[in-house]
Amino acid sequence: MARTTGNDTVRDLQRVLYRAAKADPARRFHALYDKVHRRDVLERAWDQVRRNRGAHGIDQITIAQLEQQDVDLLLDELARDLKDGTYRPLPARRVFIPKPGRPGERRPLSIPTVRDRIVQAALKIVIEPIFEAGFLPCSFGFRPKKAAHDALQVILDEDRSGRRWVVETDIASCFEAIPHAGLMSAIEKRISDRHVLKLLRALLRAGVMEDGNVRRPVTGTPQGGVISPLLANVYLDRLDREWQARGQGVLCRYCDDLVVMCQSEWQARRALATLREILTELGLAPKEAKTAITHLRTGGGGFDFLGFQHRSVRARNPRFRHVRFLARWPSRQAMQHARDRIRELTRRSRLLLPVEQVVREVNAFLRGWAGYFRYGMSYRQFEQIRDYALTRLALLVGHRRQGSRGHGWQVIAYQSANRLGLISLRGYVVSPRPLRSWRGPNAGGEGRR
Repeated sequence: MARTTGNDTVRDLQRVLYRAAKADPARRFHALYDKVHRRDVLERAWDQVRRNRGAHGIDQITIAQLEQQDVDLLLDELARDLKDGTYRPLPARRVFIPKPGRPGERRPLSIPTVRDRIVQAALKIVIEPIFEAGFLPCSFGFRPKKAAHDALQVILDEDRSGRRWVVETDIASCFEAIPHAGLMSAIEKRISDRHVLKLLRALLRAGVMEDGNVRRPVTGTPQGGVISPLLANVYLDRLDREWQARGQGVLCRYCDDLVVMCQSEWQARRALATLREILTELGLAPKEAKTAITHLRTGGGGFDFLGFQHRSVRARNPRFRHVRFLARWPSRQAMQHARDRIRELTRRSRLLLPVEQVVREVNAFLRGWAGYFRYGMSYRQFEQIRDYALTRLALLVGHRRQGSRGHGWQVIAYQSANRLGLISLRGYVVSPRPLRSWRGPNAGGEGRR
């Protein structure tokens, strides 16, 4: 955990719990519940929920409405209910959202009430350091001080070491399929506080409301809850440990998205069979549509992982045509997601908005999208997305003035010195290198373009 600065009592608490759990991997913690309803912990939890924003739950109360009220009274009430044991979570509101870059596909999202999200955040603050101390290095998803690019760096490093047979898969409906009994068994290995365990069971059993009906399944940590990613990691830690004992090849897991880097086709097939066995033992299964074995060879196919397409290529410079390396750039789905979002921001229904506002919103999206995908050979894809954004702005300007797209291009090209303020993505791209941290300065390759 990070070092504390000043009088951060919540961070102090987390550091103490982390160090205690790290020092004794077999220790079970029995005095935690009083920390969940501590006022400073609840205040930190509210601050996290407020910053993450999010929609309302089934009670229709939004974060904006709570901000206009006396938040201190809400936190006092939550602290009292938790301390007295009278707190009862409400069912989460079930909605279905489209999957980015996959038209027609939707995934379920469960939205707890803001009040319940505060309690989940407070509980996560207290128990996360205990489990974080025991997680294995192969796990990267939704963990403090870890990012998707740390997992992507593992792929580069293992490819460089000669592991070029890749097993790719993800867990089918992972957040919906995790059995509550198995999850609680995993939690009880580190926590014995009966009040914390009771609160966790209450959160799991709160259920979801869909079309006015409440369902309380015996599986799942509904995706959308503040604490759900941590609970998924706690359960999937059993997968990591089983793999460490039985598997072959290097496992790289980002929550429910898995890649195993192997040295031979035989090892890759054995690794996939072992993964299936372990997942079956955990009551889970791989998603067959996303399960494959790929050989990373020049001119061959590649694989998608964490939004990137990974392929084995040769250097373009004729002097270095013998040099082979693993390249990555935004996947087809990631590119489609970017186009869909830009199209949504520039749709005809927004013609009455000031062009400056539309450009600001497009720029905000482009900065976030490019900030993630900049670590790759993404120059060509960045140019395509910026050209698409300019085309959409030309259409918007043309429609505002009852003209054509050509008229909009004239305005952008000749009447605007900076193309209406749309940002350029030149200079964003940083080429990653194997065995060199992505967090450092520019690693070379394409350089900044």
